[in-house]
Amino acid sequence: MQRILPLVAAQAPPRLIGESISAFAEETSKALAHHPSAKLVVFPELHLFGDGNPDLQRTEALQESAEPLDGPRISELRQIAGDLGIWLVPGSVCERGPQGQLFNTQLVLSPEGQLAGYYRKIFPWRPHEPYDPGDRFAVVDVGGTTRVGLNICYDAWFPETTRQLAWMGAEVILNVVKTTSPDRKQEVVLARANAIVNQVFVVSVNCAGPTGQGRSLIVDPEGNAIVEAADAEPVLLAADLDLAAVDRVRTHGTEGVNRMWSQFNSGEPAIDFPVYQGRIDPATWTPQSPDLRNNP
Repeated sequence: MQRILPLVAAQAPPRLIGESISAFAEETSKALAHHPSAKLVVFPELHLFGDGNPDLQRTEALQESAEPLDGPRISELRQIAGDLGIWLVPGSVCERGPQGQLFNTQLVLSPEGQLAGYYRKIFPWRPHEPYDPGDRFAVVDVGGTTRVGLNICYDAWFPETTRQLAWMGAEVILNVVKTTSPDRKQEVVLARANAIVNQVFVVSVNCAGPTGQGRSLIVDPEGNAIVEAADAEPVLLAADLDLAAVDRVRTHGTEGVNRMWSQFNSGEPAIDFPVYQGRIDPATWTPQSPDLRNNP
């Protein structure tokens, strides 16, 4: 069975807090018109939470904008996904947690208008961000096509996060980003490196200028950029991901050589990692397989 994931990654400037959701609906429609066969549209981190120009990202404004996952904002976003019949990642949102926490939460909305999955950023960019850290990783099965792993900005600087998502069966990592600082050039390297060492696709979509540094890119499982933004100007990046590439690279090796997920032999001793109080156990090293039996 051929598995193709057509998608659009929208490098766009953030929208102001409180702006009418109809403007975002129109923006999403335009992104879809750019690549009409797209099944998935992805926006940058905190795309709906701009705080002026320049973007001040004030803690008070972010706190005041937070809503629970069953709040009106997410209901409106669900409606957009359902009306357009697409998988939609509207970036991340300011979520009010069950105990009053402020989470930076990435959403995945289904073509049926449901909240298919969410992920609370585990590694807020400290000391600059006010968010409470999440405590669990998240993957979402996109219909019968693939499994995606959810990842927000600074998470990419911790290679354990992408490794965990790959082990959980993710074939595509959706890294939504709001990088306003000069280190975007290092993040571009990290997007390629995380793809290479886990043999997965990486979609790293940053916000556009004047707020963000741009340079969004979509990377294949061998670290090659399928498409990338040269600068911070707003742009729509379209790609049709051939998901068979993940199996092919893992079977034959990166550049026909390296097969990290086949490193261990049965019965070999575990390797302790004291920094994690954990270990790599050869018996559980192999990634989980996504359940693709239910086609959309």
